[in-house]
Amino acid sequence: MIRFVAVMAITLFSQPLDARTWKSADGSKTFEGDLKSYDKATGQVVVVRNGKDMSFIRDILSGEDIEWLKTEGVKLVSATRAGGSSSEISGELPEVLPSPDGEEADMSKPVQVYILLGQSNMLGFGKPNALQSVAAEKYPYLVDDSGGWTVRKDVRNVRVMCSGNSLAKDFTNDWMTIQGNIGPEIGIGHHVGHVTDSPVMILKSCIGNRSLGWDLLPPGTEPYEHGGTTQPGYRGTPDDPIGNGEPVEGKWYAGCQYDGDIAAAKAVLEDLDKYYPGAKSYEVAGFFWWQGDKDMRNAAHFEMYEQNLIQLIKSLRKDFDAPDAKFVTASLGQTEEGSQGGDGKILDAMKAVAQSDDVELKDDVAFVYTHPLSKGGSSSGHYSGNPETYMNVGEEMGKAMVELLAK
Repeated sequence: MIRFVAVMAITLFSQPLDARTWKSADGSKTFEGDLKSYDKATGQVVVVRNGKDMSFIRDILSGEDIEWLKTEGVKLVSATRAGGSSSEISGELPEVLPSPDGEEADMSKPVQVYILLGQSNMLGFGKPNALQSVAAEKYPYLVDDSGGWTVRKDVRNVRVMCSGNSLAKDFTNDWMTIQGNIGPEIGIGHHVGHVTDSPVMILKSCIGNRSLGWDLLPPGTEPYEHGGTTQPGYRGTPDDPIGNGEPVEGKWYAGCQYDGDIAAAKAVLEDLDKYYPGAKSYEVAGFFWWQGDKDMRNAAHFEMYEQNLIQLIKSLRKDFDAPDAKFVTASLGQTEEGSQGGDGKILDAMKAVAQSDDVELKDDVAFVYTHPLSKGGSSSGHYSGNPETYMNVGEEMGKAMVELLAK
């Protein structure tokens, strides 16, 4: 098995990394110091000056220094940190994945958790019977020598689901294999699992028919005007767009499904041994997001998609105490680049977030264009249940996550 590290932070506690002359934001002051650590999520910089640590927020620095931190500083910290991580990078994904070797992961290491969110297509409607006829040729790692489905003993497949913030139910809690309808989790789990020595958990928490602009609206979003109507912010309602910051008892409110999905995922992690037997600790390494079908039908939602997606990433990282967790998003399969409809606006928003130079997003977000991967049909029709669409999208999302982790 190829060894791979799931990078979890941009903070380092070791020897200084690089000496340079630093300049203040207004250009009036300079000082000499060695970069010791840089946390790109919080903006905290630690420089060694005259043998002593000096800590400050990057905003006091010149624009040139901030740009250096975004590029060279991050690279230096990441490269030095890798030697002290729980796993090591030692290879790349092959063109064709081999069948899983049946070995368990190194349980002395924290479980690397990947949380899958979205709506019905992330939930999964790929038909396993149709997959059987093509798996040996197109996805050979899924089929063992006897023609049965392979089982990964190093990747746990967990799915929970709730409606709003109601009590969640367990639907899957097993090793990664084909059982029932599939979503992108199969391709994701095999690719991430192949390159990770640590135990891996694919944790899916979602339900169908939910929009980012309303049901899944993340914390921190504020009310805004659209078409003469005030759109609710997080935990607001049409009657009370601002809300009081608390869930609205007995009513659906903006972010109700976000609250439910996050609570359901956290409940799994709080009872870790039930869902990954023998596990002692975990790290949330990344998030996968496949969604947009409902938002594309509402201009108030698709026009705010980019802003809401950025806030979603920030909120998820905060809620799961994972400030540098990677994020992979995928477009709707029927949507071609250049579409001027709501679906095209969502695709453009996803691309923009993945290409952002924002220090909190740069090199941490990837976008998968799924139109070439789809075997037909549309997101609203669940791609006619074609399992190849779900496998193809899952594989590319998994590869995109691996590329992010390798940076």
